[in-house]
Amino acid sequence: MDLYLGIDFGTSGARAIAIDQAGKIRATQKLNYNINAAISWRDSLYALIVALPIEIRQNINAIAIDATSATVLIGDRDGKPIGEPILYHDPRGASSLEKLRQIVPDREHLVLSATSSLAKLVWWLAHNSQSQPEAYLMHQADWLAYWLHGRLGVSDYNNTLKLGYDAERLQYPDWLEDWRSQHAPRIYLPKVVAPGKAIGKILPEVAAKLDLNRDCLVCAGTTDSTAAFLACLGNEPPKAGIAVTSLGSTLTIKVLANRPIANLASGIYSHRLGDLWLVGGASNTGGAVLRQFFSDAELQAYSDRINPDIPSPLDYYPLPAQGDRFPINDPLLEPRLEPRPTDPAAFLNGLLEGIAAIEALGYNVLAELGAQATLVYTAGGGAQNQTWRRIRARKLGLPIVVAAQTEFSFGAAYGAAILALQGAGV
Repeated sequence: MDLYLGIDFGTSGARAIAIDQAGKIRATQKLNYNINAAISWRDSLYALIVALPIEIRQNINAIAIDATSATVLIGDRDGKPIGEPILYHDPRGASSLEKLRQIVPDREHLVLSATSSLAKLVWWLAHNSQSQPEAYLMHQADWLAYWLHGRLGVSDYNNTLKLGYDAERLQYPDWLEDWRSQHAPRIYLPKVVAPGKAIGKILPEVAAKLDLNRDCLVCAGTTDSTAAFLACLGNEPPKAGIAVTSLGSTLTIKVLANRPIANLASGIYSHRLGDLWLVGGASNTGGAVLRQFFSDAELQAYSDRINPDIPSPLDYYPLPAQGDRFPINDPLLEPRLEPRPTDPAAFLNGLLEGIAAIEALGYNVLAELGAQATLVYTAGGGAQNQTWRRIRARKLGLPIVVAAQTEFSFGAAYGAAILALQGAGV
């Protein structure tokens, strides 16, 4: 039995899913990890694989990993992190934006954001000695895959988008290469390949340690939201107008369009998907806000008391902390969570309506720029809340379909498994 393993390192946990050549799920596993500590990433990667049944592990032909977009770390030539990782939503790059504007010729470029990978790199260089030894910038998925295939500094054109990689021309732009050679010659940017491309076989010592097939291929991964989109398509052929909202700790929306679209003011960017483009953005709103106030049991109980057909009078912009990326790209944007009613169900209703309003605003902005959604698949843990789904359908004015591969929130891992299957040539 030939199997293909997808591994998802998201904002709220790590998940693995093994599928066969027909796409049938053969095994799943999940665990929590500390996103703030890179050593936890690696240990959790190994633990996640070992937790799969041995008969599954020994039949895995290829592995691909997705992880959070723009979560980066700087590592030495042995892959050892130099300092802690800088997470996807960390706004410290805001202090580097003025310097970046002097480097980047396009005033609408995606990297001109406080949370972009390049803004974080410029910040890191400003706060670390220039006498540092040779070092590599790596995204979360890059670094995790390195511990399987041993080839330092390889990424994909989805993860490197926020580093400045030009996915249309499939190269780093001249202005980025010139800046790096002059100001960061000892920092190596990743070699970029297509998501799903086989990078190499798993390291023999890792294969032995994890009881994996020694001929198992490790393939280039992608970002978590792109992997979730791939999973949602299932057997549906990609076509313009198909959209996916991923409701996890954060909210991500993507619409398939015929051309790339970028709009810095709204935090919109485009990931390449073959000859089409995934246009969208990610907001800091989502499940993380809800978990600040409610347990899973309370969310279900209070949701059952809400009439989704009656709009809430509360006008919230729910955020877990200051700052948002999309549809309003403002690192200083304050959460709006007042007034707070005494009835917890009414408060939850206001939060759900507020998140749905942000989602609707996102789709409206995309439509105005030429990426019109006609059908919305919904994925992630929040997709299972029927009350919320009805509120969202009312706000969006679009049909919402629960994606087939979102059971147990394993959607992104399934998308990564599809990449592994493709990377093996199946």
